[in-house]
Amino acid sequence: MNTFSHPISEEVTFYFNGDLLNAKKGQTIAAALMANKIKQFGKSRKLQQSRGLFCANGRCCSCFVSVNGLDHVLSCITLVEEDMKVASNDGDPDIRRGKNGD
Repeated sequence: MNTFSHPISEEVTFYFNGDLLNAKKGQTIAAALMANKIKQFGKSRKLQQSRGLFCANGRCCSCFVSVNGLDHVLSCITLVEEDMKVASNDGDPDIRRGKNGD
């Protein structure tokens, strides 16, 4: 059964690259993006090629997105939440280290 068209499913809203989108409660970020006809979640850092859903079970790194400022989140296993801010993962994350490297 496709939960996206289930009549009882509760809707939530979230943002992807600043655009307001709808999703069903309990969907992963990747499923919600695909349901909104978004297939490109970011670009590879070396060759700048499109990245998106590949394995759909958290084993690869093709579906990385940034969520509420946290880089490299696996969209295929992370559930979408109300007012979540999701952004394309188009490069390396900022390194946040103290002066001792920790």
